[in-house]
Amino acid sequence: MKLDILAFGAHPDDVEISAGGTLLKYISEGKKIGIVDLTKGELGTRGSAELRTEEAKKASALLSLSIRDNLNMKDGFFEINEENKRKIIIEIRKYQPEIVLANSIVDRHPDHGNAGKLVADACFLAGLQKIETQFDGKTQEAYRPRLVLHYIQDYYIQPDIAVDVSAFTDAKIKVIQAYKSQFFDPQSSEPNTPISGEEFFDFLKGRMMTVGRPFGAKYAEGFTISRVLGVSDLFQLV
Repeated sequence: MKLDILAFGAHPDDVEISAGGTLLKYISEGKKIGIVDLTKGELGTRGSAELRTEEAKKASALLSLSIRDNLNMKDGFFEINEENKRKIIIEIRKYQPEIVLANSIVDRHPDHGNAGKLVADACFLAGLQKIETQFDGKTQEAYRPRLVLHYIQDYYIQPDIAVDVSAFTDAKIKVIQAYKSQFFDPQSSEPNTPISGEEFFDFLKGRMMTVGRPFGAKYAEGFTISRVLGVSDLFQLV
């Protein structure tokens, strides 16, 4: 299955928190979207790997994803090495996405920056013909996505590009709330975390308002890119 966008997250819920509105926007336009989680988030303070897997299934259904995979890397301990790059290369060549979304280039959680670097490296390497990978017993063809964007997470980073997701903000919040173990629950006896407080969704909306304000959008999601973006028509820019 060829995808339009393939989003990678170090942990289940990374993509939904920072790029869920963008995915909903393009899914509403008929684009084929998938998510690949690198780990099951088994080291998370709240919940468990099994519970987060079930929550990811619920979030996937709300998003109407075409696919969702998990590469079963070790939460907190996965490395930027050949083995893990090859796992991601296989996913890229399998789904041949036009656009890849990846974790932030740097963030409070070290897994986020590591995942962002790992995915970006793999996107480049996936285009090299001399790197051989197999899937379902067949040799895969080399393939490189045309665009790799890094979403912005806990640390604020000035975005290079922003997407107006005003019409999808409420739906995005509902998708994130599928991860019930991770967010505010007055009945929960589990420890507090930076995202489990009642105010987290106010913070999230505030961040989206900050990103959208410079170009007149009520809510937007921001992304960074490591190369120059080119356009054929300046009048299409907002």
